Amino acid sequence: MPEHRVKLAAAAASDVGLVRRTNEDAALAEWPVYLVADGMGGYEAGDRASAAVVEAFREHVVGAPVATVVGVRESLAGASARVAAVAAETDRGAGSTVAGVALVDDEGEPAWLVFNVGDSRVYRHHGTELEQLTVDHSLGQELVDGGAMRPEDLATFERRNVITRAIGAPDSTADSWLLPVVNGERLLICSDGLTSEVSDEGIRATLTMSGRPESAAAALVQRARQAGGRDNITVVVVDVLSGGLDEHADATTGVPRRTPDGAGPPEVDDETTIPVRRRE
Repeated sequence: MPEHRVKLAAAAASDVGLVRRTNEDAALAEWPVYLVADGMGGYEAGDRASAAVVEAFREHVVGAPVATVVGVRESLAGASARVAAVAAETDRGAGSTVAGVALVDDEGEPAWLVFNVGDSRVYRHHGTELEQLTVDHSLGQELVDGGAMRPEDLATFERRNVITRAIGAPDSTADSWLLPVVNGERLLICSDGLTSEVSDEGIRATLTMSGRPESAAAALVQRARQAGGRDNITVVVVDVLSGGLDEHADATTGVPRRTPDGAGPPEVDDETTIPVRRRE
């Protein structure tokens, strides 16, 4: 897939918020990968952990005409090693979430490789509709999945910020999906500093009403600050201008496609597990 075939516009914005002293978030918005990392480890390590995740992706993916599953896999493995090195230098340890999208070539067609570890999220906005693409790796989400909690109760769940997977944690398994690139769609990658303060409806309305990615990113950060800004807030907004599919109906999500060999489970890497599910 030629690099010039897909044209994107992207912007990132990050804010320390109104309570925290240090911004432990980091963002990357450089072709062909766009991601947000939310560090853990306090003022002495959280910002270094998220920066380590970004640097791993910059080393293995940034600068290529398109990303690859192998490149993202190597980035996740590199991120784990770098975060472990940060943790070894601190008393409290360190970790980081990561969520993002990478532009890949899927059998000659442009596609998004969507991935996440932890509770940072990727959303897809098209027209006036918003869809959360990633699934949080959190205690609250596990309770919802198990039927012990209603989805609408997540926002007020006291332990909603307890995550069950993270880069640097015993379980750093990444989930990922392949989605077609669609002209006119807008992708949002964000830390929980946004989603803890602004409802999905608020996010949808802001993305719908905002113009360029820079305006949308700034408006989302401002909205989270106005709602309390109790955590660091980081967002990346990516617009597909051209080079993707023209019809929304050609890219509806929800039904996983089979893996390329036509049978069996999703592709899984033995070192850093990254199952790749395809959606039509």
